[in-house]
Amino acid sequence: MRKFLSVFFLSIFLISLFTRSGFAASLEECEKEDIPQDKVAECIEVLSNKVSELGAQKKTLASQIAQFDSQIQITQLKISEAQATIDKLEKEIGVLGFRIGYITDSVDRLENLLKQRIIATYQQSFVSNLELLLTSKDFSDFVLRVQYLKQVQENDKKILSNLQETKSNYANQKDEREVKQAAIEENKKKLLGLKASLDQQKVEKQKFLEVTKNDEVRFQRLLAQALAEKKAISAAFSEALSRLNSGEGESVSAGRTIAVLGNSGAPTCSTGPHLHFMVTKDGVTQDPANYLKDVSPGWDNPDPKLSFSGSWNWPISNPTVTQIYGKSWYVTHLGWYGGGIHDGIDMVGDSSIVAPRSGKLIIGSTYCGSSVLKYAALKHDDDSGIITLYLHIQ
Repeated sequence: MRKFLSVFFLSIFLISLFTRSGFAASLEECEKEDIPQDKVAECIEVLSNKVSELGAQKKTLASQIAQFDSQIQITQLKISEAQATIDKLEKEIGVLGFRIGYITDSVDRLENLLKQRIIATYQQSFVSNLELLLTSKDFSDFVLRVQYLKQVQENDKKILSNLQETKSNYANQKDEREVKQAAIEENKKKLLGLKASLDQQKVEKQKFLEVTKNDEVRFQRLLAQALAEKKAISAAFSEALSRLNSGEGESVSAGRTIAVLGNSGAPTCSTGPHLHFMVTKDGVTQDPANYLKDVSPGWDNPDPKLSFSGSWNWPISNPTVTQIYGKSWYVTHLGWYGGGIHDGIDMVGDSSIVAPRSGKLIIGSTYCGSSVLKYAALKHDDDSGIITLYLHIQ
């Protein structure tokens, strides 16, 4: 019976403990609009795990939209968390300000009064010892009165010391108030950044829906096209490298027209006329932005504008960049190229494609599914190991 009661009370205790502390937030709870403030941090972690899991799954329209929605909700929760922190700090500063002002004033007044009393007490102790002796009933009464006066003096000293310590503590609270004020300013900056990020995420989701037309078949077709294009470009580069290294090619000077912008490879691996411009050095792809001049090109893609820091003229005039090199928006949000990088810069502009440097030129083609992808490749004359490729030409 005693063992049963022990187990019973232990169960009651555990139930009450879980009731007080609450269970970890579930995904269903975190996907609701109204989330209690004490669950915000947990929900940020829960939704972040969901985003990671979705990223590891096969790319589908539904999974990508769910990623957008979860990321947007995470940012909204972080905004709520930052605002709650600001509100809490502002309340704490308000309380500190009141206490510091009130207590500092009170301590100053009490300290002045106490100092005056200590002076008066000491003055009395020096002038009235004879009076104490004369007015005392006997010697014992005199000793008690002297001890009482001494105790009063000691207590006054202690009170003064405590008041000064209190004053010092509130000086420390002034420092604490400054720290909290700095934390508020930091969280306000964080809040502005999060709001800007939220706006950008909503724009990116809208762009995603525009590109995919919210159509699973179209989404999967775009994925397949991007992967097919990557394989075809890799094959074109291997072929061009072999031909150029064997000494093949026509000598051309910088600025000479070498091809015409086109749409070869369509429909399997091109969705419209454009130039895919690649730079390779010793067989490794490079970011063309490091080689091209900054001519303030047009911008028609979801990525932030690039800085161009090179000295080369652009291969086409009046260029507009439609996809950047590397982890472009289409890679990170649509999953193009099998999760790899976009190995060049896509651009549109005038139809004539010119050589940025002198070198050996070849023209070739490769298959992309059932379509033919045409390219030009230029091995530069400066012994730098640089080969540039121009794809989707006519």
